[in-house]
Amino acid sequence: MFLNNLFRLLLTFNATALLVIIYLVQKGFTLQKIFECFGISKWIPDFSSFISYFSYVLVILLLTKLSIWLSSKLGKDVFKSGDIVSIEYANNSFLPSYLGYFFVALSIDGWETLVFVYILLFIFTFFSQALYFNPLFLVFRYNFYNLTTKNGATIFLISKNNFKKPKNIEIDTYRINNYTFIDGGNNDVSVSEDKEEEE
Repeated sequence: MFLNNLFRLLLTFNATALLVIIYLVQKGFTLQKIFECFGISKWIPDFSSFISYFSYVLVILLLTKLSIWLSSKLGKDVFKSGDIVSIEYANNSFLPSYLGYFFVALSIDGWETLVFVYILLFIFTFFSQALYFNPLFLVFRYNFYNLTTKNGATIFLISKNNFKKPKNIEIDTYRINNYTFIDGGNNDVSVSEDKEEEE
């Protein structure tokens, strides 16, 4: 239970951190300014703005990779052939709402507003049953799917597989919560089966 909540916190942070990064970039807040806040800038060489901004994104990428690794420590669930009755590719449906974070970040004026907006966003995302959409998963070649089970439940799956037909889905997953699962990237779906059936 503790690991599951820790994992959800990490996923939530990864999914919402780009809001903060965009704000830092918009305000020109570089690593040097951060070091100045801690009084250590005189011992550290100046970094260009590009290196600062790249470092911010790199940290989130590494944390996203960490969350993928930690997913293998979660409880396992198995979906067998016939358990899934419909599948919807969700990458495109989530991107427009996620891009809204960019516009919010660009319209924030000060730190107090940023902290308030970020806390609200973090809480809503954490307690959401399915909204752990992090576009940085796309960098690691993950896809997002909305699946409907034979029992009528709708679940959100984060997977490296390219699913086409629900009846061919046979996959081991790790449970993030009751409605969100990740497959850890270790499953393979036979592409040849899809081609044979289409022929």
